[in-house]
Amino acid sequence: IILMVIIFLLLLFWENEMNVESGMPTLEQLHVDYPQSDVPVRYCNYMILQRVIKEPDNTCKKEHVFIHERPQKINAICTSVKKKACSNHSKLFCFQSKIKFKMTACELIEGSRYPACRYHISPKEGFILVTCDEMGAVNFQGFVE
Repeated sequence: IILMVIIFLLLLFWENEMNVESGMPTLEQLHVDYPQSDVPVRYCNYMILQRVIKEPDNTCKKEHVFIHERPQKINAICTSVKKKACSNHSKLFCFQSKIKFKMTACELIEGSRYPACRYHISPKEGFILVTCDEMGAVNFQGFVE
């Protein structure tokens, strides 16, 4: 049993190192906030700074969405029969959730260079669209209300 625990911990450490080395944030790191963080005011401003969400050229993102659901439920969307071409990527397929998810949409209202970005918060509920690979949901592509 001790050997199994050691192997498990080594695999866990190795997986975390692989994620750090890739440098690419995951869908979960960028878009999932479950359970929703208890931020009484300025939720969007706080979360975008906390997660370091910005454009590659260090400008503020015009909009960003946080999904308030378990990652397992989001990954389950990849088995949805609602599969269609993504609107902004003609070669990729998007999977649409069968149920509506609670989300928070953040829309830029002030600032242009990160971290001096200020956002307006809008609670939303809608069917989310994701791209998938063999491991599950990879990219959030938007939502339909």
